[in-house]
This record gives sequence, structure tokens and C-alpha cells, in this order.
Amino acid sequence: MALSDKMLMTGEHNIQTTRTHVKALVLPFLLLLVIAFAGAFGAAQAGDTGDGYVRWAIVAVAVVLLVWFVIIPFLRWYLWTYTLTNRRIVEQKGVLTRTGRIIPLNRINDVSYEKNLNDRLLRSGTLVFHNAADEEGLKLDDIPRVEQFHRAISDLVFEVQNTHDD
Repeated sequence: MALSDKMLMTGEHNIQTTRTHVKALVLPFLLLLVIAFAGAFGAAQAGDTGDGYVRWAIVAVAVVLLVWFVIIPFLRWYLWTYTLTNRRIVEQKGVLTRTGRIIPLNRINDVSYEKNLNDRLLRSGTLVFHNAADEEGLKLDDIPRVEQFHRAISDLVFEVQNTHDD
């Protein structure tokens, strides 16, 4: 889900788009299995008790839990993207209300990444951007194939800084 053409500036083009690692969906997937099993088991055990109203109440509760704990987290994950263009990094997130953050490449002084053991096993990591004003830095957590994204950003940052120095 790359940045739409209407959001691109003149002469700007998409380089790469990513979202957080799919590991963010492990808990919602496990909850899907538990809720589906418990709902089906409860509905089967209820049978036609109370003219079937108990069964439908159990199914309704299961559906609400599925929406709340599975569908909404999936949509949040799916709609939270990081797009790298030749001029900036754009973060977009939100299901009903979309928000965005833009980091111009010419403001970035340093790009680094962090990977713990879990990240190394799952081939993900955290990107950290520093500029002259930010002591703490901006962190983008759980980026899949973080080295590839880091390399692409670093190349573009050096390119932008070299064109400003000339």
C-alpha cells in the first residue's frame, strides 16, 4: 500500500513501503483460535436451551470478541505503513481517523538500527533516526528486513546531503 500519487510532491516517487512485522499478529491469531473454539463449544453445549436464545447470545458474544480482539488489531496493523520516497519518510496509521507523520530526508543526520535476539530470529528490528534537534531520536519499531530498509534510507540520506553540499 504505497503512498498515493495525490500525496506525492512534484518529482517525488515511492522507493519502498513496509509495515510493522507480522509478529504483531501472533496474539490476535491465538485469540482467534481460542474465541472461535470457545464460542463453538459453548453454542454446541447450549443447544436449544431457552428456545435457542442462549446459543445466539454465545455466538453474539463470540462475534463481538472477534471484532474487538482480532479484526481491529489486524486492521490497525494492515493500515499502519511506512513509505520511503526519494525525499521523505511518511508514516500513516489509523482505521477510521488517519494520521500521518513526515520526516524529510534532508533533516536526518544519522540512521541506525537495533536488533535483539528475537528480532534477529524474525529478521526484523527498530530503526532510529537522529537529527540536530532530536537528542532522543525517532524510533520505528518492528520493521521487517530492517537492514534492507536501513540501507535504502542511508543511501537516500547521503544522496540528499551530497546534493545540498554541492
